Amino acid sequence: MSRNTSVLLVLAAAAALSGCAVGPDKRDPMENWNRAVFKFNDTVDTYALKPVATGYKNITPSFVRTGVSNFFGNLGDIWTGANNLLQGKGADGMSDIMRVALNSTFGLLGVLDIASEAGLPKHKEDFGQTMGKWGVTSGPFVMLPLLGPSTLRDTVGLPLDVVADPWRYKDPVNVRNIGSGTRIVDQRAALLDASSLFEDAALDRYQFLRDGYLQRRQSQVYDGDVPQEKSDNEDNVPAQPVVNPTGQGAGT
Repeated sequence: MSRNTSVLLVLAAAAALSGCAVGPDKRDPMENWNRAVFKFNDTVDTYALKPVATGYKNITPSFVRTGVSNFFGNLGDIWTGANNLLQGKGADGMSDIMRVALNSTFGLLGVLDIASEAGLPKHKEDFGQTMGKWGVTSGPFVMLPLLGPSTLRDTVGLPLDVVADPWRYKDPVNVRNIGSGTRIVDQRAALLDASSLFEDAALDRYQFLRDGYLQRRQSQVYDGDVPQEKSDNEDNVPAQPVVNPTGQGAGT
């Protein structure tokens, strides 16, 4: 067993013991429902999505997978830029706009990520983060069927994230559907190694995923600089490495 795996096991055990000590997690009042949805999602992933993603990774050259990821990432940069501007982060928003302009032209419609090589960093923002930036609290944890972990705030923002996806308006419909399926499989393939670590490390995989997701979302809302008072109000849940084994969920 590697040192990293050992550390993860210790952290997961600490979280499990902490949960036993304090009782039900106040951030997760719908835990019974959420666990049932998690089990459903895990079954779908185990018997459908993960095998397809594994086959895709095994037969598709790495440069092709990189191109697919870059292409859809470039589309995502449009909404990321809009959310950065909505959050008042003008410099980041303009950087995202420049990324899209460079990658869409010189990067062959985004297949090549030349913007990163040019020193324009990639960001990832969604409307849930924008609402959090302006003081909307996350609300309770929610496990969404097929989509994965979320919160009440992120779930409310999800429809706008979906509507703002440029690929949603791609014609003809069959090309749109093929592209959407490819994007899902590509995202899952990119997380195969992480999901294996998640499966090996977590004593309670649901709790491990929930706590990691909530901590990650809080970090994203505050751009990694979480105010101390916010950190102190998280029910004293031990910090854990973040793993999203399905690559799904709002704002992932």
